[in-house]
Amino acid sequence: MSEAPARILITGASGCVGQHIARQLLEESDAELLLWLRDPSKLTAVPQEHPRITLLISDLRQQEDHSEILRSVTRVIHTATAWGDPERAQQVNVVAVKELLGRLDPQRLEQIIYFSTASILNQNLELLKEAEPYGTEYIQTKALCLQQLEQHPYAERTVAVFPTLVFGGAVDGSSPFPTSYLTAGLRDACQWLWLARWLRADASFHFVHAADIAKVCCHLALTPHQPNPEAGQGAVRRLVLGQPQVSVNQTVAELCRWRGVFHPPGIPLWSWLIQLLIKVLPIEINDWDRFSIRQRHFVHDPISPPERFGIRSHAPTLEAVFEDAHLSRRGPV
Repeated sequence: MSEAPARILITGASGCVGQHIARQLLEESDAELLLWLRDPSKLTAVPQEHPRITLLISDLRQQEDHSEILRSVTRVIHTATAWGDPERAQQVNVVAVKELLGRLDPQRLEQIIYFSTASILNQNLELLKEAEPYGTEYIQTKALCLQQLEQHPYAERTVAVFPTLVFGGAVDGSSPFPTSYLTAGLRDACQWLWLARWLRADASFHFVHAADIAKVCCHLALTPHQPNPEAGQGAVRRLVLGQPQVSVNQTVAELCRWRGVFHPPGIPLWSWLIQLLIKVLPIEINDWDRFSIRQRHFVHDPISPPERFGIRSHAPTLEAVFEDAHLSRRGPV
C-alpha cells in the first residue's frame, strides 16, 4: 500500500513567496495543498479549482472554522505575517502562531517551515541584540516568536527560514505572481538614479528571489525531516536565504549599466552627509532606520542559496533580477 500524499498547509498563500511555493509544489509533487489566505481573488499563480488545492479563507486570527482540517496537516509552511499596526502584529506574528501550533496533530505533523526575516539575526545567525529595543513592531514580534519556537515541543521539527531582501513579480504587473515590495521599489530606484550614481556608500547586503525561496522550501518540504545538522544552533534549524553579499555601490553600478546611465566617480557618504540628506530630502526615519544606518553591513554566514541544496538558482545575480522584473533598460521604467 502506497503512502498517502503529504498534506501541506501554506499560510499567507496569496503573497509573492506563498504563490511561488504553491506553484512549485503543485508542479513538482503530488502533495495536497491547503492554502490559507484572506482574499481568494489575489491567488493568481495556481488554479483555485485544482483537485489538490483546498482554500482556507480567513484571517490567521480566525482559526476555529479550520480546526478539523488543521489536524490532518503533515507539514506547514508558515509565510503569513503582519506589520504596520503593533497590536495586529503581536496577534498575528506571535499569538496566532502559538494557537496554530496547538491545533496541529503531533502524531501526524512531520515538519514546520517558519518564515522570519534575516533582519533579526547578526552575522553568525544569532538573535540580534538590537532587534527588540530598536526594531519596528514587525522586527520585535519576529524576534519574540523565534525565541518561543526555540522552546516549543515542535522545535526539533522546525526549520526557521530568514529571507534577505526579496525580489519577485514584475514592475509592470505582467507576472502571474504578485510584485514584492523590493521589486516595486526598483521603479523609485531608477527615478533617483540621477542622484544615487554620484554617491558611494560603505554598505552591503544579501538578496534573494521569491522563486529561489520557493526552491529551498519545496526541497525541505519534500525531503524527510532530520534533526538540525547545523553546528552551533539550537533545536530549530536556522537558514538565511540569499545570494552572496553585494555592496550598495555594486548595486548602483549594476543599475546604471542596465539603464545605460553613466556611472561617475562618486562622493563618499560620510555620516554627516547622511544626516544632512535626511534633513534635506523628504525622508522619515525611525529608531530601526537609525540603527541600520549605523550597522550598514547586513551580511550573514552561512548563507543558503538554492545551490547549497544542489539546486540551480532562478535569479543568482542582480542582472537576472532586473530581467525577471521586466525592468526596462532605457526610457520610462
